Amino acid sequence: MKVQVSDITDEGLDLEFQEAVKVSAPLLSPVKVLLRLEKVGSEVLAQGEVATKMELQCSRCLRNFPKDMDMKIDVVYHPVEELRGEEKHEVKEDELDMGFYKGDEPDIHDLIVEQILLSVPMKPLCSESCRGICPRCGADMNVNPCRCEQKETDPRLAVLKKLLDEGKE
Repeated sequence: MKVQVSDITDEGLDLEFQEAVKVSAPLLSPVKVLLRLEKVGSEVLAQGEVATKMELQCSRCLRNFPKDMDMKIDVVYHPVEELRGEEKHEVKEDELDMGFYKGDEPDIHDLIVEQILLSVPMKPLCSESCRGICPRCGADMNVNPCRCEQKETDPRLAVLKKLLDEGKE
């Protein structure tokens, strides 16, 4: 969705809509957006919330699970013309919530996709108590306890076990 900067009044512009968005993980519901745009000089302030439900894969047990995603948006758009003449620009910490728009149109769709992708956890878990899968037989330990023999020592730690056994003698 694109908004014309000239359409933003002095009182601001409130947007509320649902949109189908394509991202790397399947979305189970349309993206709900509640956004307030305000114009300050040539800058456009975008504040609001984005909500959707996403299907993620647990990094422990590898099962797919639904996750509600609620994100806050707080971005300041600047005209891309401000960067003219700069071949390279190092992004400073206070510029992480900054975006740029071309002409008279900040692209709200790109902002929504960016916020969704940034909020996906690096290590998604179906629950904090997920026990994962057995590294030997592949059984889902959340469903059935593993029947593998657990007495075997990791070969990389065999040297340390030998030292412990010598210390007991």
